[in-house]
Amino acid sequence: MSMKTATEALAILLAQAKPSHFEELVSLQESLGRVLALDLISSVNVPPMDNTQMDGYVLRAEDITKEGVVIPVTQRIPAGYIGQPLQAGTAARIFTGASIPPNATAVVMQEDCEVIGQPNESGIGYQIKVNHIPQFGEWIRAKGEDLRENTTILQMGTYLRPQELGVAASAGVTRLMVKKKIKVALFFTGDELTLPGQPLKPGGIYNSNRDTLIACVRALGCDYTDFGIVPDTLQATRDTLRVAAKEHDLIVTSGGVSVGEEDHIKPAVNAEGQLDMWQIAIKPGKPLAFGSVRRELESSAWFMGLPGNPVSSFVTFLLFVRPFILALQGREHRNDPYILLESNFDWLRPDKRNEFLRVKISQDGKLDLFPNQSSGVLTSAAWGDGLADIPAGHVVRKGDQIRFIPFNQLLHG
Repeated sequence: MSMKTATEALAILLAQAKPSHFEELVSLQESLGRVLALDLISSVNVPPMDNTQMDGYVLRAEDITKEGVVIPVTQRIPAGYIGQPLQAGTAARIFTGASIPPNATAVVMQEDCEVIGQPNESGIGYQIKVNHIPQFGEWIRAKGEDLRENTTILQMGTYLRPQELGVAASAGVTRLMVKKKIKVALFFTGDELTLPGQPLKPGGIYNSNRDTLIACVRALGCDYTDFGIVPDTLQATRDTLRVAAKEHDLIVTSGGVSVGEEDHIKPAVNAEGQLDMWQIAIKPGKPLAFGSVRRELESSAWFMGLPGNPVSSFVTFLLFVRPFILALQGREHRNDPYILLESNFDWLRPDKRNEFLRVKISQDGKLDLFPNQSSGVLTSAAWGDGLADIPAGHVVRKGDQIRFIPFNQLLHG
């Protein structure tokens, strides 16, 4: 069987993923990192009236046809107050955020005005010399410039970051309807694995994938259950799958997806549901398992089995599990964000698979290569800023432009 390309595998996954239809109403702060379930319509204009962007003097632009015009200041308008209609040939002292009075058409910054005389007790009664010819609308924020009443300000499927919460607050919103969190179950196979903090058994290794994958799931705003290290037996694997399927949308495992005698994922998932075993033409991360595990009421939980090598597990999560989770959350999938940067290295013996190399941006803005690209060297991912996406059979020479996918965009939705 020929290997699937990363693009082919991802297309199959995304075609299967159906967004959750469960929703809940939460407070604005509780909605951080969640996915908006309904379009948000503004009930107000923001700003509600034309207002000033600057401290200065509001006047009629048509009254200032040359520099040095002297006019009286007849009003003082702080923020939160509405001034009287402005008379021709006069100005009003105005402060940032204050509403523009009727008839006024421009604001002149206070730095461009010279005060003549002293203000009275009401803060008016003096003159200004205007040393700038204003344009109509200068330094004025128009009514509804930010948000317009009865228009969509945030679309369904939007991932809610701090700035989106600010937009909602600008419209006076205190609660948002969001998608319920995707529930992910994780477990790990391999009798050689030991949890950090426990004595390391002879021939054993510490399980790094557990903390890496849990952190990845949390970064995507999911709830999770950690089922820990499952013994390398068919029965234990089946038992864990059944329990995990009951209350989770997705089961993610690491290890046991090869074809060895101690790799029980394939027969276990086939017994409890259905499974496709794929060979993906990528490096690291060739084996990938995708399927479902039955639960009651003719429903099922999705299943994704990742390789056991730590870099392979991490990279396949980013490339396949992450976009699958985004689709379950109802977020529109976008191609992995990349930029073109100059290579600071030679890669003269390319693999027949699409390679994802761990690289770091140097001080001169070029890409340095971690010297050991083994799938077992997780320090390459900790050292790196992201992945260099190298097409199959592609030679890279120093100075070439290559695709760079930053970790900070892959790890935060």
